[in-house]
Amino acid sequence: MSGYGRLHGWVTGVVQGVGFRYFAQRKASHYGLTGWVRNLPDDRVEFLAEGPLGILKDYLKEMQIGPPAGQVDNVQVLWEEYRGEFKNFRIGI
Repeated sequence: MSGYGRLHGWVTGVVQGVGFRYFAQRKASHYGLTGWVRNLPDDRVEFLAEGPLGILKDYLKEMQIGPPAGQVDNVQVLWEEYRGEFKNFRIGI
């Protein structure tokens, strides 16, 4: 699907125990994106979002800021091909 993409990211910093997953889900729902977000055992948060490329870029900016209680140090991302495999955006996979 032209103009659509898939954003896979890993967030480091103070991102667990601060509502980051709920923040990510709320922002994704606001933007109409699908995918998931989860905590990792190494204190990072991982997310995967699909949707229009321009919207994904806006979503990435939100992930680089994070929720007020958190502190994002870095977001590593991979841009992948859109697959359309999700119906909504959920916490955990």
